Amino acid sequence: MSIGSGLLAAVLAAASVTTAGVVPAGVVSAGAPSPVTPSGRGVGPVTTSGRWVWPLDPRPEVVRRFDRPDQPWLPGHRGVDLAAPVGRSVLAPADGQVTWTGVVAGRSVVVVSHEGGLRSTFEPVVATVPVGTAVSRGQGVGAVTVTPGHCAPRTCLHWGVLRGETYLDPLSRVGRARVVLLPVA
Repeated sequence: MSIGSGLLAAVLAAASVTTAGVVPAGVVSAGAPSPVTPSGRGVGPVTTSGRWVWPLDPRPEVVRRFDRPDQPWLPGHRGVDLAAPVGRSVLAPADGQVTWTGVVAGRSVVVVSHEGGLRSTFEPVVATVPVGTAVSRGQGVGAVTVTPGHCAPRTCLHWGVLRGETYLDPLSRVGRARVVLLPVA
């Protein structure tokens, strides 16, 4: 685990302690406006058959997939990297609440807590809404910024999803997880 991953894990642990139970079902009021992207289009193109949507519109190229480490302390890729230009709006993939924003190991991070104890983490992202803001699926929460070395020479969004301390494959939330067939014993 890199120093950045360790610091992010510590921040997320602290955020989960202070925000446990913060996001009830139906956190967004029925009168909330329909989400709109920077292009002025609705989030229709990024929706899936599930309850979550892609955090970028249009649907991005996956630059690097999730790679669960064999043990929590071993190397791996605890999220997915999605191609995104600097300034691209980052969207909440599901209803929730912005529970943390700040800088971890030199990277701007935004954390959105969702129903069922799930949290989305986004980096490098500068928040466009304050901590405590209830957000609906597809609503903007930040903008992609530059972090030297991350996805170089390209720019990308790192999207992580956690349940407690366990990282999950974000692509499984939007119906795009890699299927691995195991031998029959």
